[in-house]
Amino acid sequence: MGKMTAPAVAAAKGTRRITVLTAYDYAAARLAEAAGIDVLLVGDSLAMVVLGHEDTLSVTMEEMLHHVRAVARGAEKALVVADMPFLSYQVSVAEAVANAGRFLKEGRAGAVKLEGGREVVPQVRAIVAAGIPVLGHVGLTPQHVAALGGFRVQSKTAEAAAKLLEDALALAEAGCFGVVLECIPGPVAARVTRALPVPTIGIGAGPDCDGQVLVFHDVLGLYDRLRPRFVKQYAELGQQAVEALTQYADAVRNLDFPGPEHTFPMDPEALAAFLALAATGTADADTPESSNI
Repeated sequence: MGKMTAPAVAAAKGTRRITVLTAYDYAAARLAEAAGIDVLLVGDSLAMVVLGHEDTLSVTMEEMLHHVRAVARGAEKALVVADMPFLSYQVSVAEAVANAGRFLKEGRAGAVKLEGGREVVPQVRAIVAAGIPVLGHVGLTPQHVAALGGFRVQSKTAEAAAKLLEDALALAEAGCFGVVLECIPGPVAARVTRALPVPTIGIGAGPDCDGQVLVFHDVLGLYDRLRPRFVKQYAELGQQAVEALTQYADAVRNLDFPGPEHTFPMDPEALAAFLALAATGTADADTPESSNI
């Protein structure tokens, strides 16, 4: 398979399930590539799982660009989607286009993602018109967590579900190549998926979406401050890492590391000459004062 693109993701609807995973650095991108993941989302969730913030609101454009560049360098085939952070697209349409353009021009992403429904349609239209693919996002939108009253399941009433369907349809009509459905009842996601001409990517939205996305750290057990019900953890690398690092620390303290196999030898004659120089103080005399830092 060649390089994944936004049109290729859109064309996958109804033919196969789309795999999406967040990634925040080169190493994660290489691992996801080796696993055959279709899309790498550099999510604003990096604010929480990488930078240690309580929510996603604090991450900046510059921080996002830094991580997008790293992921793009590691993604040979996967489509890299850059999450537009809070207030990078809400202030004005012109600012939204400019910031989206930075993710492609400076970050080397292949698309951007933004949160919201019909209220962001003007931004979506303008960004798409500028030649930048857009992935939509409705349901639980973390950038609106204050207005939503926390991380809660959305669209639980008939009226709220109908509004979500209208929002998703509006995003597709505005040019989104796909729409993320987050933390909504499975039957609602299934109905939205049937209605949309573009793929839906579910996260906590049941099995009937066209694809699924999870956070890298959640899948591998690397983040324990928040563990949503909808996450399936496939490994416990966090605990394994603690055990490995404990072994390292113990080995250093017990003088078990480094051993002979980790140490570079020196030619015996050169070593003898060096020790003689060190004994006479010649080596100290030849050392520039500026090196004493």
